[in-house]
Amino acid sequence: MRGFFSRHWYAYAMVLPAVIVTGVLVILPLVQGAFYSFTNINESNIANPVLDRPASYEFTGLENYANVLSGDASYGGFWAILLRTLIWTFACVFLHFVIGLGLAMLLNRPMRGRGVYRVLLILPWAVPAFISAFAWKYMFNAQYGIINQVLRALGLPDPVWLGQSDLALVAVILVNVWLGVPFMMVSILGGLQSIPSSLYEAAEIDGASAWQKFRNVTMPGLRSVSSTVILLGTIWTFNMFAVVYLITGINPNTRLLITYAFERFFNGASRDYAIASTYGVLILSVLLVFASVYRRALRRQGEVW
Repeated sequence: MRGFFSRHWYAYAMVLPAVIVTGVLVILPLVQGAFYSFTNINESNIANPVLDRPASYEFTGLENYANVLSGDASYGGFWAILLRTLIWTFACVFLHFVIGLGLAMLLNRPMRGRGVYRVLLILPWAVPAFISAFAWKYMFNAQYGIINQVLRALGLPDPVWLGQSDLALVAVILVNVWLGVPFMMVSILGGLQSIPSSLYEAAEIDGASAWQKFRNVTMPGLRSVSSTVILLGTIWTFNMFAVVYLITGINPNTRLLITYAFERFFNGASRDYAIASTYGVLILSVLLVFASVYRRALRRQGEVW
């Protein structure tokens, strides 16, 4: 061990700053949040040096988890929010992948102006999310938004997109799909370009149709790329906060696990840090379980990572 460190000390010296930053900004808050989930901490009993008030919160064990997992509406109705979060995540990731795959296959073909199309399709990804969210919020405005103006011009109903209805969830899904497709497209395009052309030539010699080449050559060749981007897309979408909150604010019809944790932490007469931390731990637990199951399924298919 001593010889190993003496040979590779420079590598550890290079990694050490990143480890320190990660520990301070990620690991310590994570441990603190997990600890708070076992207490009854809120704004009234947390330590406040300005008011010279010591901390008076108490350890409550698993009480917060029992209350949240019971589905009690006073604790947000965890299962209803989880279902909405799963619908949101599945819809976004599915559309990200399908649209991204279609665009990547189009851009992988020789065409005039292909570079211009690539730049234009990457623009939504290049624009900061909060700018896009505010732009779409005005576009979805029921009275002055361009979307409803077009619908009225066509003689179609002009709904209240961002009101207290399920249309609000549809609206934020559309915005998130618009933001997320470029990343999926670029990733899949790289995977398509790594597939040897000889495989397509051999399939064509064997008389394979376009669908057979897609199913037996393209999709297996994209398996390693698609498995990674789907996992990343699921984690990012499950934890997506900016798009939902900036467009609809506190709206029960777009309430996700991450946005409700924010509500409990920053809103209300007495900010409930304990329940917010409990939701944070549960979000992490759901994602860890998903990643573990997903990885195991990939290993069974021969993908080792």
